[in-house]
Amino acid sequence: MKIGIHHKESSFSERWISYCKSNGIPWKEVNCYRNDIIKQLDDCDGLMWHINQNNHHEIVFAKQLIYSLIISGKKVFPDFQTAWHFDDKVGQKYLLESINAPIPPTYVFYEKKEALKWVSGAEFPKIFKLRGGGGSQNVRMVRTRAEAGRMVRKAFGRGFLGYYALGNLKERWRMFRLGKTDLQDILEGFVRFVIPPPYARVRGRERGYIYFQDYIPGNEFDIRIVVVGDRAFAIKRMVRKDDFRASGSGMILYEKKHFSESTVGLAFEMAEKLNTQSAAFDFVYAGNRIYVLEVSFGFIKEVYDPCTGYWDRDLEWHEGKFDPYGWMVDNLILSINENTLDK
Repeated sequence: MKIGIHHKESSFSERWISYCKSNGIPWKEVNCYRNDIIKQLDDCDGLMWHINQNNHHEIVFAKQLIYSLIISGKKVFPDFQTAWHFDDKVGQKYLLESINAPIPPTYVFYEKKEALKWVSGAEFPKIFKLRGGGGSQNVRMVRTRAEAGRMVRKAFGRGFLGYYALGNLKERWRMFRLGKTDLQDILEGFVRFVIPPPYARVRGRERGYIYFQDYIPGNEFDIRIVVVGDRAFAIKRMVRKDDFRASGSGMILYEKKHFSESTVGLAFEMAEKLNTQSAAFDFVYAGNRIYVLEVSFGFIKEVYDPCTGYWDRDLEWHEGKFDPYGWMVDNLILSINENTLDK
């Protein structure tokens, strides 16, 4: 048994490789960008690759490669159930609705006439989202019917850039004021007004659809719960000042007292229905009602390092440090071994 790992700085691969070395797990470094990647994996039973939605190379071919490897009989992380909806909020709408997850009412239109008809009778504010983008990128509040109509006409006209330069610059400035970035980052934000990042140029303009979601008012935070196999951990993200968005705010609480077992239990339930290897769910509340907004397989690892413990599937709390990246490796090995027994 051997695992191929595509190594990339600042990704999960650093932790995967460290875990394999520490536990004597056979592995080799592979390069998924090379034309001979299938050949590289000849002596491997599986591949682990932390794909990134903001990497223009991976936008082009990552899912095609990992799905092809699944057809060949190899085990992969992330697998199809885990990754097909990654960075695709439209796909997630249908996916979460299909399992009766408690999502806010969400509206997707593919025809301008139908969208404008809906706008004429809708109540506002609503939340507008593009298909892709993490950390609350491409998520905006639409406050009036007139504004929504303009956005519909734009969606079915010249479309939206996949990179919102003004919003990104404002976010960089906010993080600078919090002491979480530097002047170099601010300067890069100005440059992006002229030269968008490579992934945005690859994607081109978003057009031909429009996505609105009901606004859930009164939330000062959201809860993100990550389920990896039979374990889960969580963070509480506070909403930005004078804003409605919590994802990417950088203001995070970690203590167990901030999380309800009912929310953790719901995350386990949804992850089981979706049959995912890793699922990070974003939750908000309206009184006693809970809503799930999005799901993603990946997350920024350093953000979760201060977590104070995790839950098992029986909702028993385990205090102390843990290694979810090692869980990912172990779970892949388990699936490889089960695959071998089935042959």
